[in-house]
Amino acid sequence: MLKKIVVIGPESTGKSTLCEQLAQHYETAWCPEFAREYLLTNGTNYEFDDLLTIAKGQLAMEDEHTQQLETNSLPMLEAGGHLPLFIDTDMYVMKVWCEFVFNKCHRFILDEILTRQYDLYLLCNTDLPWVKDELREYPDLHTRRKLYQIYKDILINQPVPWVDISGTHEQRLSKAIAATDNIL
Repeated sequence: MLKKIVVIGPESTGKSTLCEQLAQHYETAWCPEFAREYLLTNGTNYEFDDLLTIAKGQLAMEDEHTQQLETNSLPMLEAGGHLPLFIDTDMYVMKVWCEFVFNKCHRFILDEILTRQYDLYLLCNTDLPWVKDELREYPDLHTRRKLYQIYKDILINQPVPWVDISGTHEQRLSKAIAATDNIL
């Protein structure tokens, strides 16, 4: 069975790095964040409807990575093996982004939250230093912690297991591997 593991949290908390490290560790694939490429291509002055486009692009990438991994790993999966797919960002992230910036969320995103199924969430904490990037919007620790708490509240109130990922990059990777091993 393919196990979908989503890495979420505020910006600059090591999500993409962790996904890449986990994919290397498990010799599998990871699905990057669609928003990064979209904003680099289209500019950082986004509107509410851009977030719907980004959400749909994220889901299309996730579906593409899922299909490729299932196709490439069919013999192992048919033999009852488990393979993780690490996903950098999901519709919870899109919901938080919409509501935090625009005080509303697209119905499409809310509907996808209800229908998409995942096996584990890894919530990246804000204890890494913020790294400047042309796409990042919230360098202050107060806002980052506020966003982290929003994500934590969401995860507490949904049924999929989740793990708080904090510490150094090495500690984060170890925690994430232990949590992933637990569901495999």
